[in-house]
Amino acid sequence: MNKEVLKDLSYGVYVIGSKKDNRDVGCIANSVMQVTSSPATVAVSINVDNYTNQAIKESGIFTCMVLPTDIDSEVIGTFGFKTSKDVDKFVPFETLDVDGYPILMDAISYLKCQVINTIENGTHTIFIGEIINSDKLNDKEVMTYAYYHEVKKGKSPAKAPTYIEEKTVKGKKKYICKICGYVHEVDELPPDFKCPICGVGRDMFEEIS
Repeated sequence: MNKEVLKDLSYGVYVIGSKKDNRDVGCIANSVMQVTSSPATVAVSINVDNYTNQAIKESGIFTCMVLPTDIDSEVIGTFGFKTSKDVDKFVPFETLDVDGYPILMDAISYLKCQVINTIENGTHTIFIGEIINSDKLNDKEVMTYAYYHEVKKGKSPAKAPTYIEEKTVKGKKKYICKICGYVHEVDELPPDFKCPICGVGRDMFEEIS
């Protein structure tokens, strides 16, 4: 089976939020889709080992924020490569309060959903939620998952449902970002290189074998 064909499917890039123990939590997701129009429902796939998965199961609520192409790379680095168990992810960013849930002001739009069904599918839980609140914040261009990979040169977190392990190019060196875990393969990392995920400089990368 050639898993590369899965990259031809269309996805967006979203921040999924929830609450656990009265704390705001969240993570990056790309597998979000509309299920029905009346009532308006959507489905999102979240890794079972993800802290946000536990939060959604406990609270029965999740928010979905649609990200634009010009989103700050720190948003991707924070929500995609750190855990809400250790980090208050929303703190560094400007947010809008929606019924007690923080929404990133730089998002294009948001949905707030009540979970009405769940499907356990091995490594991931599919949450189906009925939309109970939503709004548009701006008219920026939506960042597709293809744009994230091809233009932003971003990588999927290992827990993402669309994660595909990439083969190492023979003869290339591998450098890992100590902040977000992004791995870059190149002959030599340029002095002015910046992480496409979290934006840190070359000094925060180390070569790995």
